Amino acid sequence: MIARNRVIAFLLFIFPALVQATQPLIPDSQRNNSWYQDAEARLATKPILSKNKAKNVILFIGDGMGVSTITAARILDGQNKGLAGEENSLSFETFPFTGLAKTYNVDAQTPDSAGTMTAIISGVKTDAGIIAIDEDVERGNCSTVQGNELMTALELAEMAGLATGIVTTTRVTHATPAATYAKAPERSWEDNSKLSKAAVKAGCEDIASQLISFEARLKQRYPEASTINGVDVVMGGGRRHFLPADKVFNTADAQSEIEGDRTDGRHLINEWHKIYPQGTYVIDQAGFDLIDTANTSQLLALFDESHMHYEADRHKDKKGEPSLSEMTAKAIDILDNNEDGFLLLVEGGRIDHAHHAGNAFNALNDTIELSRAVAVALEKTQRDDTLIIVTADHSHVFTMAGYPKRGNPILGKVINVGEGKTAKAADGLPYTTLGYANGRGFYAGEATDADSRYEHTIQAGRHDHGHVDTTKPGYHQEALVALEAETHGGEDVAVYAIGPGAEAVSGVNEQNLLFHIINRAALLEQRAYAVNK
Repeated sequence: MIARNRVIAFLLFIFPALVQATQPLIPDSQRNNSWYQDAEARLATKPILSKNKAKNVILFIGDGMGVSTITAARILDGQNKGLAGEENSLSFETFPFTGLAKTYNVDAQTPDSAGTMTAIISGVKTDAGIIAIDEDVERGNCSTVQGNELMTALELAEMAGLATGIVTTTRVTHATPAATYAKAPERSWEDNSKLSKAAVKAGCEDIASQLISFEARLKQRYPEASTINGVDVVMGGGRRHFLPADKVFNTADAQSEIEGDRTDGRHLINEWHKIYPQGTYVIDQAGFDLIDTANTSQLLALFDESHMHYEADRHKDKKGEPSLSEMTAKAIDILDNNEDGFLLLVEGGRIDHAHHAGNAFNALNDTIELSRAVAVALEKTQRDDTLIIVTADHSHVFTMAGYPKRGNPILGKVINVGEGKTAKAADGLPYTTLGYANGRGFYAGEATDADSRYEHTIQAGRHDHGHVDTTKPGYHQEALVALEAETHGGEDVAVYAIGPGAEAVSGVNEQNLLFHIINRAALLEQRAYAVNK
């Protein structure tokens, strides 16, 4: 089968018109959706500059990585290297093609990650909080799902015989990774205990369970597809959603008295082992280091009970956990064993979480780590057969302001151009270059874990921090509007691309165009049809 797939893939790359998807794999409801059709029409106007087709696709999502975050992270990265900082570039900023994506959801001016990732991975915009279902669904209403499900690029890649992978620093059941494999009218349904009674009665399946049953569910929808073998690599956090709510099932890395959240008694990790008896399951750095990438066919790695640690806080993990760049390298080493190619999602998910907590230090350091992961991907792949796209699902209300002099510490207080002392605002207090339009506001603590901010009272508005070192990990920037947590921003996000088909990201585009760029560059639907007809 593998040799046959390679021959078909080669013919498609050279003569794509030889194979016509006379029986489209993408459902008519999706293909006829106006968002889908508008993106197809937009893509048809985009020039094709590369003669090659993408054998591999790597999609990097910096969750919440808006333009201001990229700029500030670029400067911090440069300053960490001993430069002034502004002249520095993150790895993906050197890509030859750049564009902008409009991030709004169908029902929301400022979006959430479920709706935005659904757009990116399926080619159809949808409502906030919805996982891989179109806008005709009612959020939280299981009975409205049927007939509105969307096929994703990861599912098409499975059907095309490609290896598939998901790497994230969040729970693997969180909105961004979940949109690649699950269908849910509510993003919070990460395990069965989160489902409403009505949802359970209607037969809805929680997101963790859908990850384990992914292969079976896709085969049920497309029984003629002989190439489906499940997601080959899954790495991230979120063990609690796979374990029964009984402390006898706690792992050595458990942080809570009872690690598991499931109330149905199911042990999904054991179920995964039964489906993939040759698969490898790891929970810590030691297990990760022992993975034999040349001979690993299936990998499930759940490094934390909930989300993985922030990069700056990673050394505090009880049993140790790998960095995003290490996971990216390991994933590629496993996936590229498939000579037909692979599709890989890599999410720097905790950029978003640090911003919500009002902590620029961790948001920027996790952005820098995402840049390292992109650099690893560049080193391990070829430009002529791998499409790499780096973007964000949405932005944050994170600002970079004042008139600080060149090279002023990006996390520091403002020292104006031509002055040698800390600038003062009209209220007589110093102020920082970085800040937030809303959120919990000022806090100066010692913890490197940004989430510790939620343990302390909201302090929005101006505060005297003249005595505070604002460059320390535990400093949380001031916020204008007092909220329980800082919010997403609604502005466009940047899209960077390199490799076959990368030129199509140029311009200002609807976010759902990205799926169509990937599909065209890698011929996912045509290849899936060709190997399964």
